[in-house]
Amino acid sequence: MFYVNHGMTETSLELSPLEAELLAASGPAMQLAMGIVVRMGEILGARELVEITSSHIDGCLYHGDGGVEFGERLVELGGAVAVPTTLNVGALDLLHPTRVRSRGHKREMALRQMRAYQALGCAPTWTCAPYQAGHRPALGEHVAWGESNAVCFANSVLGARTNRYGDFMDICCALAGRAPRTGLHLDENRRATTVVDTSAIAPELKTRDVFYPVLGTWLGATVDDRVAAIIGLPGTVTEDQLKAMGAAAASSGAVGLFHVVGVTPEAPDLATALGGASPEPGADLTPHPDELRAVRDTLSTAGAGRIDAVAVGSPHFSLTEFDRLQALLPSTPFAVPFYVCTGRSEYRRLEAAGRLERFADAGVEIVVDTCVVVTPILPPKDGVLMTNSGKFAHYTPSNTGYGVVYGSLEDCVRSAARGRIVRDESLWS
Repeated sequence: MFYVNHGMTETSLELSPLEAELLAASGPAMQLAMGIVVRMGEILGARELVEITSSHIDGCLYHGDGGVEFGERLVELGGAVAVPTTLNVGALDLLHPTRVRSRGHKREMALRQMRAYQALGCAPTWTCAPYQAGHRPALGEHVAWGESNAVCFANSVLGARTNRYGDFMDICCALAGRAPRTGLHLDENRRATTVVDTSAIAPELKTRDVFYPVLGTWLGATVDDRVAAIIGLPGTVTEDQLKAMGAAAASSGAVGLFHVVGVTPEAPDLATALGGASPEPGADLTPHPDELRAVRDTLSTAGAGRIDAVAVGSPHFSLTEFDRLQALLPSTPFAVPFYVCTGRSEYRRLEAAGRLERFADAGVEIVVDTCVVVTPILPPKDGVLMTNSGKFAHYTPSNTGYGVVYGSLEDCVRSAARGRIVRDESLWS
């Protein structure tokens, strides 16, 4: 074995002979990627690297020219991903170019960044929900994923193992085929240290989609980066509900993994979720209905009155969610723009089934490859956006300048039809 230590940590990083060769004698792109992975491992105090089976890249979204230059430099150096790798959203809708209002330099650079990552061998999925596009690592597989909701879903719902890899670290892991063995790659860091008891919440509310972004927002704000075991949720909780909860928890806090006892793969029972240990002292938490209603209210920054647009699909809409939306569509077009953000995989399924026309007739604008919060798609004015997404509710005001109102999908449809806020309060009373 070989040891690397640049004097920044108390522990040395142990490399296998192959890893040492990749670091010292491989092509320039691999050397650069391995050097960054090893250096990050040292900073994090890892003792070794772990071989990964896949990656999901968040660094393909344009935030500035430096990101473009980094991706293109890896291409110039002959880089190619070593494992199956999917791409998160970019800053353009490549299937509907007029959806995004960016022009000139920003548009050119956004396109260059997306093309660079494709040139590295990444699959052009352009979705924050790669698990809906068939990228579903198996229980116990080590992966290197970026994008907070995708990380939370991979760890919690699929039982794969990944840390929350930031931009550019994610592509380095994909090129190297390795990541530092630390954090949630380790058994001891995956056991729950706190228990969240939802038994005080009305059973009817726990069957509704609108509940899960609220619970996720509460979870992130309450446990931050700790691992929680959640008890009292129904065994019928859906993937879309878990997706929505994880996205909100990762946005309001730093949740990378949660266990739903009796539902998620590493929590067949509470004892297993806790790894045979006891929760940390004082770590048993019971959200009260009034507390969750207050959390729901924090997801809105605008009061009663008009809305200027509706946006759903953060994380990206699934085919099942499209089914639900189609059943709710009014007979006449919406009074305000209604955006649905989704991945190409789901869009192509709708297209193949001849279902796009029904949504278009109702005034639904389907956005692919990106979303309305990370790129200029919303009407260019200050306004009020309604959403059923805890993640959209969290980021909309700061990213777009719009006020936001949170409600169920049913609320969003009724409000879009009337051009003003309509919400069903009965379940929260």
